[in-house]
Amino acid sequence: MKSNKHIFYADDDLDDQELFKEAIEEIDGTLDLHIRNDGRELISLIQSPPPAPDVIFLDLNMPMMNGYQTLTEIRNNSKTQDIPVIIFSTSDDEKAINLSRELGANLYVPKPTSYKEIRNAIRHSLGIDWSSFRTDDANFVFRAS
Repeated sequence: MKSNKHIFYADDDLDDQELFKEAIEEIDGTLDLHIRNDGRELISLIQSPPPAPDVIFLDLNMPMMNGYQTLTEIRNNSKTQDIPVIIFSTSDDEKAINLSRELGANLYVPKPTSYKEIRNAIRHSLGIDWSSFRTDDANFVFRAS
């Protein structure tokens, strides 16, 4: 895995933020993690680089600007439209999954319940070669196990 990647993560749940941070540090201590509490904060960070994100993890259910709105704004901006966006959410229903895909998410990860599964899901997501990865029905949803 290439080091010195800039990982952006938006989630309003402090416990989820802490677990994500611990998993990132365990996977690769050279990864540069930037956490924000909602979509507005994330968009503000993205619009004022450096650094620019290599990959974005995005929760759906956030105040101020939810994940769908944030994803839409990312995809509608020519400077950010090609950044890989991974939906990392407790929402696991078909409607949320389908809407995320329609709006341009690259991967959908229902938040696992155990730390080990969270770490494995993040490791899987970071191990993808986004330059050649193409989303399809078979690979859009990743369920950690």
